[in-house]
Amino acid sequence: MTTVEGLDTDALTAWLEKEGPGLFSGPLEATLITGGKSNLTYVVTDGDTEVIVRRPPLGHVLATAHDMSREHRVITALGSTDVPVPETFALCEDDAVIGAPFYVMELVAGTPYGRATQLEGLGAERTRAITERMVDTLATLHSVDPASVGLGDFGRPDGYLERQVRRWKKQLDASRSRELDGMDELIAKLETNIPVGGDATIVHGDFRLDNLLVNDSDTITAVLDWEMSTLGDPLTDVAVLLAYQQLADTVPPSGAVRAMVTDAPLAPGYLPRDDVLQRYHEQSGRAVDDLDFHLALAFFKLAVILEGIHYRHTHGQTLGSGFDGIGDLIEPLIVAGLHAGRVNES
Repeated sequence: MTTVEGLDTDALTAWLEKEGPGLFSGPLEATLITGGKSNLTYVVTDGDTEVIVRRPPLGHVLATAHDMSREHRVITALGSTDVPVPETFALCEDDAVIGAPFYVMELVAGTPYGRATQLEGLGAERTRAITERMVDTLATLHSVDPASVGLGDFGRPDGYLERQVRRWKKQLDASRSRELDGMDELIAKLETNIPVGGDATIVHGDFRLDNLLVNDSDTITAVLDWEMSTLGDPLTDVAVLLAYQQLADTVPPSGAVRAMVTDAPLAPGYLPRDDVLQRYHEQSGRAVDDLDFHLALAFFKLAVILEGIHYRHTHGQTLGSGFDGIGDLIEPLIVAGLHAGRVNES
């Protein structure tokens, strides 16, 4: 029996013997595969069966930003739809078992394409097909009627954009340990330019290519990392996708900082920004000609997320390597938010 930091496999085994009988037949071993950029993700196996266990990051986090029961609930609900998600097996909301809530789900085959070099090996034609399917999958998610899958009360669509600004400001305050040039200005611009929300859908909250698994046939087999999902304005998901695309263009082409950010959008064949918008419009029927506020909000969210990771890293609360230099990404995101359309206007 082995224990990795953040996951006591003895305690997990004892709990699963009661709550998930028959899932495993022997001692468990765990391997950390995502070390603190979001929730912690482990592959757990008895030598025959492999599953995924997800738990919140270690240390200083806002509980509502890493709600295991919400993530488990939305994945479970979407299992009956055309949105590809893993099968869920068990949820534990008792902190006493491993020190935090967690859930257990299927290990789905597929590659999360986070690097341009990975896509370059596939060629431009396959890359374009994969990224077209990425956009189609987002439109499919936004077409799901929340009430029809038991998610009618999964969020409060009214006032969603206003609450997003407030929520991410609260998240920033929980991990703010330094002055960030332009951050207060960006928050003020967002607070005074909140548009009237459109229709409400299930939103993922962090939709990008490396949160999808793609198999060898270039089919999307699973959408992962649902920790920020809720009911709200679907254009926030579109804006986050575009914000990651813009960020890939602005991060220096080498060094530790580059390793922290997905540069997949730089690969030949990756769907250009205008094509992303056109395809989403065609698939969803939604207008996408006014995303100024949504883009500014997306850059603000990314800045807050990365500042939280920077905070945890400087306090020794991240697992794995590759976090050096992440703090240098924050101010470029703030600048991008301030320059996103009318939100930067006086």
